[in-house]
Amino acid sequence: MINAVGRDIPEEVLKVTGRDIFRGALFHDGKEYTKAAPTVRAKIDPARSKLVHSIREALEQCGAHDGMTVSFHHHFREGDYVVNMVMKEIHDMGLKNIRVCASSLGKAHDPIVPYIEDGTITGILSSGVRGKIGEAISNGKLRDIAVMYSHGGRVRCIEEGRVHIDIAFIGAPTADEQGNLRPNGGKSNCGVLSYAYVDAQYADKVVAVTDCLVPFPNIPASISMVNVDFVCKVDAIGNPDKIATGAAKPTTDQRKLLMAKYCTDFVVSTPYFKEGFIYQTGVGGASIASTIYLAEVMRQRNIHMGLGLGGIATPMVRLLEEGLIGKLVDTQDFDLGAVESVGSNPSHIEITGSEYANPMNKGAYVNQLDFVILAALEVDTHFNCNVITDSTGLITGAQGGHPDTAAGAKCTIVITPLLQGRSPAVCADVTTVTTPGESVDVVVTEYGIAVNPRRPDLMEAARSCGVPVHTIEELKDMAYAIVGTPEPIQFGERVVGIVEARDGSIIDVVRQMKEFEFAD
Repeated sequence: MINAVGRDIPEEVLKVTGRDIFRGALFHDGKEYTKAAPTVRAKIDPARSKLVHSIREALEQCGAHDGMTVSFHHHFREGDYVVNMVMKEIHDMGLKNIRVCASSLGKAHDPIVPYIEDGTITGILSSGVRGKIGEAISNGKLRDIAVMYSHGGRVRCIEEGRVHIDIAFIGAPTADEQGNLRPNGGKSNCGVLSYAYVDAQYADKVVAVTDCLVPFPNIPASISMVNVDFVCKVDAIGNPDKIATGAAKPTTDQRKLLMAKYCTDFVVSTPYFKEGFIYQTGVGGASIASTIYLAEVMRQRNIHMGLGLGGIATPMVRLLEEGLIGKLVDTQDFDLGAVESVGSNPSHIEITGSEYANPMNKGAYVNQLDFVILAALEVDTHFNCNVITDSTGLITGAQGGHPDTAAGAKCTIVITPLLQGRSPAVCADVTTVTTPGESVDVVVTEYGIAVNPRRPDLMEAARSCGVPVHTIEELKDMAYAIVGTPEPIQFGERVVGIVEARDGSIIDVVRQMKEFEFAD
């Protein structure tokens, strides 16, 4: 069936997954549903301890079994140890057909690929699957179809009950013996635990894994003891050097600086740039530079940001400290400056993943955004974006909050170079649609900007900002004139992954890499 972004979703995939085709970003507005509920084991006896001596004991106490779903969060990023240590125990127990439901998986989790190959892991549900896990899925090694969510979409699917978590493992920098969990105060601080909150609420069993046990009560807790069944102390839950990768620094790449300048020039020409505006950006070089340029204009015009949102890095923290931002609301910390700030500055506040971006709750922060500045691997002439697969079709990235913020913001700006290496980043059709073009307003390249025809109200700002303005087709033609028209990617027939729109429908599918189609 053809969906709202023109992608043909095989009937068999719809049947196997039980999902509908994507019918538009706002199609399910006003939908009513009954939230799912976990099975809860009451703790009435005050003498019964929650402490367990090992991950193995925690699994046994939780009734670990074949076919179960286990979940993890990714706030430790490339420094995470929890996923690998838990999956090793599951493998050593001889359990099979396990589904891993993680907020994201990265290169730190390459060691679990053999568990995919031997049938320990047969399902993966995640926002991101970078590294060798992405390669394994693309090469057809995972038995079941992988599911890729946005951050808000993951919360939604758990709350709806589409995914039921048997055991959630929550890495906690500090925990007390009753399971009050905080993301700071230990030796492996991660700043916030936003994406683990829904796991704690909806999993049947919740295991806190910590390397720093502190006296009761460990408050104010990001995750309360009322949702935690067991507490397991281990030697280390992560590598702090990789959890906190250092302050994000401005780029010196002239191409990225030019795109950042174009982005800022456009932003400050729009009617949304006014006192108290709400803003989110990423931590890529061009995004950081655009925030720095924007701050210069804010100082000149005495305009203050009311709220900074989303994943936070040091440049946004510095603007908060300077008084240019009223508050930061935080769902993930990208460097040590952000980790330290959220633990000490009362105007830097942790929020849950549902509060941030769940499309099916009664109101999310993303819906209040004036601007969001995003990146993309590809943008096509329909303004559709791809942030998951590279130019060969290999799974290399994550949806994250891309579709959520794009749908919510009054002005969604995507920064991308005209070329990614020798491949056009602005193209006729993206390899994989992750964010629909109806949610994207402006594309910024080093050659100029293009405004989505859906937004004629922004064209006046584009023409008045002094930046070269093109149609998206003209930008595509420029890219093709430099490197030629790209050859279509050859895929196998098997669908190895689905890309869920934030409402749970299928916006696109990912097919097996052609050269591995007939491999054993």
